[in-house]
Amino acid sequence: MKHDIDMHEVSDEFAKCWQAAGRHLDSQNHRGELNWLKANLTPPFLEHLSFRLENQLFFIRIDDVDGTVSGPGNSNGFRTIAKGCNGHACRMPMQRKSGAWEPSIPGWGLIDDNTGEPIDPISLISDEKIKMTDWELHDFSVQVVRDYIQQELGRKLMSSQGNPKVDPSIWFVGENGPEWVVVRIVKYPDKEANQPSNMADIAASCSRMSNIGHFASVAVANSDDTSEEGAPALPLWRGNRMVVRFEGLQSS
Repeated sequence: MKHDIDMHEVSDEFAKCWQAAGRHLDSQNHRGELNWLKANLTPPFLEHLSFRLENQLFFIRIDDVDGTVSGPGNSNGFRTIAKGCNGHACRMPMQRKSGAWEPSIPGWGLIDDNTGEPIDPISLISDEKIKMTDWELHDFSVQVVRDYIQQELGRKLMSSQGNPKVDPSIWFVGENGPEWVVVRIVKYPDKEANQPSNMADIAASCSRMSNIGHFASVAVANSDDTSEEGAPALPLWRGNRMVVRFEGLQSS
């Protein structure tokens, strides 16, 4: 699957609603800061907000209970990514009162998309060690590359998505216009990801927007892994520290 530049328009009013939702969620966590996965309005929008709380992931779609303000994306998006990442699909109904946005239900303001019941994320935390899914790992690798493009290269993102079945993962504004990036991740003991065999097809599909493409290899390992040859690789547990190897963008 290919990923064209998906530039959903976000209204000023939805942006205000989205900001209020994020502030509210931050205020509910008394065990420390939320680990935000998506906390920006960069398209595309599978979910509107997402975060990790210890060993649990939450993917949120914001709804205006009065139906006057619509958010980008659709209901299938946050369900798809929640399933792919073994997380919780949540709705967050918001309402505008006296000109200010606030959740329409008490507590965290989240509703389980499957049951319609309120969710308390803290109550779902457990001691269970949960292996990161392929989607989680790919999304993490995209975040690594995205941060590099913004912070090291000083480029503006156009679009970014973490679905491992969709290429390219990132579009950004280069020196002479749009540029794209295909991202792949490998786990220890592998140290370098290979470019996909259909790289030429991906380039051809992107050519109507840009002929400048890149490849990014990200390698990860459990921080407790040894470098002893033949030693089995330790699992990558959600929320545990990882060692990351990324050496910049390669020409496609």
